[in-house]
Amino acid sequence: MFVFSLILSFLSMINSEENKSVEIPSIFSDNMVLQRNSEVPFWGRADHNTEITVKGSWGKSAAASADETGFWKTKLETPEAGGPYMVTIQVGDSTITFSNVLIGEVWFCSGQSNMEMPLLGWPPRDTIQNSAFEIKNADYPRIRLFTVPRAFSYKKEFNCNGTWDECSPSSAASFSATAYFFGKKLYEELQIPIGLIHSSWGGTPVQSWISKEYLQNFAEYKTVIENLENSSEDFEKYLAWLNSHPVINLKNKPESAKWKNLDFEDEECSEINYPDTAWKEMNLPILWENAEVGDFDGVVWFRKKIEIPSGWLNKDLILELGPIDDMDRTYINGTLIGSYETQGYWNIDRIYNIPKRIVTDTNITIAVRILDNQGGGGIYGSAAQMKIYPAGSSESFSIAGSWRYFPVAEYRDQKFFVLGAKENEYDSKPPLRFIVSDQTPTTLFNAMVNPVVLYTIRGAVWYQGESNVDEPEVYSKLFPLMIGNWRDVWGNGTFPFYYVQIAPYDYGEGSHSENLREVQLKSLTTPNTGMIVTLDIGNPENIHPSNKQDVGTRLASWALNKTYNKKIPYSGPVFKSMDINENKIILSFDFAEKLILKEINGENNFLVAGADKIFKKASVKTDGDKLILFNSDIEKPAAVRYAWSNTAQATLFNEAGLPSPSFRTDDWID
Repeated sequence: MFVFSLILSFLSMINSEENKSVEIPSIFSDNMVLQRNSEVPFWGRADHNTEITVKGSWGKSAAASADETGFWKTKLETPEAGGPYMVTIQVGDSTITFSNVLIGEVWFCSGQSNMEMPLLGWPPRDTIQNSAFEIKNADYPRIRLFTVPRAFSYKKEFNCNGTWDECSPSSAASFSATAYFFGKKLYEELQIPIGLIHSSWGGTPVQSWISKEYLQNFAEYKTVIENLENSSEDFEKYLAWLNSHPVINLKNKPESAKWKNLDFEDEECSEINYPDTAWKEMNLPILWENAEVGDFDGVVWFRKKIEIPSGWLNKDLILELGPIDDMDRTYINGTLIGSYETQGYWNIDRIYNIPKRIVTDTNITIAVRILDNQGGGGIYGSAAQMKIYPAGSSESFSIAGSWRYFPVAEYRDQKFFVLGAKENEYDSKPPLRFIVSDQTPTTLFNAMVNPVVLYTIRGAVWYQGESNVDEPEVYSKLFPLMIGNWRDVWGNGTFPFYYVQIAPYDYGEGSHSENLREVQLKSLTTPNTGMIVTLDIGNPENIHPSNKQDVGTRLASWALNKTYNKKIPYSGPVFKSMDINENKIILSFDFAEKLILKEINGENNFLVAGADKIFKKASVKTDGDKLILFNSDIEKPAAVRYAWSNTAQATLFNEAGLPSPSFRTDDWID
């Protein structure tokens, strides 16, 4: 019956003016979890006036009738947690049955890469702590997982392409690690079914996750929203053009083999005598988003012909390309000399050996097939990194500069649309007057939030902010706006919203992520929100810290205490007030049971300043739930700052072992 439900979902592709189609959103499937003790909406599309009945095997039913647009919605009463049950939807003469349905607690988990990062990690650099052990033991059949695939859209989408899965080693491996550890902790404490809806996209700003109705009152987004609305028809034509091509669907393929040996009808592009004179040119190194290709996820070939010195003939050579985002297959004279065909190597320098057996001519053709499945794409290091030279020699030949390029496949919604190499298909695509991407305001709300907003949830957890580090003032307005936006469209009241304060990381010279962290701290004034701190579990040299166990557990602690009334510590010390006593500053805190002060490399990460606004290292003593700070060179202290830099880590904790967020007592403009 589940297969039948998928078929019904795809029937919407042939929807006619008379609404002669049936569509049940994919958020309804076998293995789903419905929110307990609620009236949960069910909805879909059918012919006008079609009668619909939804029945739960726990003895409740509900009815609806499709309106003039074909849309229908009804609400089904759910019992206390339990199951498994069955849900049957009768749409006219069609019957759809979903089995193995549980009743429990449902949470929406969203954000950018630190929420998206799977339990498997993105090795070799971005790994999850104890990943192999965690995956092996991720056997929780009463935890259910649903991932909204990456997608963006000019308009609000009705559906997405996902399914509910039982939590098992195989399903958990590719699921959000943060969301998994959050759900696992809830399950261990509540012992009832847990449903996790995961919807995130690495590198995306908060603007992308807000609906147009909530952004259109901001002058800076008004033009973008108008362009989106005016370009919707163009985008539909573009999608129709894409769908006219062969498709490689990667959904449900194991991560270890997902990206390997893919056929884009382009094998000849590696050959030495392939006619590439009609290809366009691009100066490398550069991310192709910054060149003519623009925002494009997919597969692009690059070719360059060079002439090496005759003295290099019949010698082993080394080819260096620098880092490639994301994956590549690299050829010399039609021979594959190296490849990276798994995720996680986007920042690894490509250094390949060229065996002397193929160095038989001074004319050499280099061909590189690059597969980019997210964010930036291409050969993007420095010009000095792009070179070829004999093994063991200091002599080298630069290969930076002009290369010919040709796109052969576009990647969207876990699918490759194969354009191939035989015709110049890429340049025949319908024109788009306004190009959108995952960075465009509202586009992720449209495609990754709107399809599930009617599905009843208990609350949401959020891990994002890194992409807004350089605009804290904007974030201070948009983040609370997004929370209110989501609560309104879900129609679920002021549901709990718990989020992660970004971790320490070196964002580069001139950046001040502490200002973004301050905005996140101040966002706690938004009702029914909670924030966890990661100053002690970050990695200043990696934007993707490996310890997602504590991230998920701390988020769950907020939920367990504030949503489920469990007596579990959930917050570290939070600055409350400051008093000045002669040459000392006394700080008071909430959640300050037995303050604990540590040092990192001999530093306590507290600074104190006088009226001159010159901050100096502070001497600090604990006094119960207070701190006493001073600097012998400052007679009249005026302000304190704690962990106030990109990379400063936590030194202040309470007896529960939870860290204090970075803070300052001043409002000076640096």
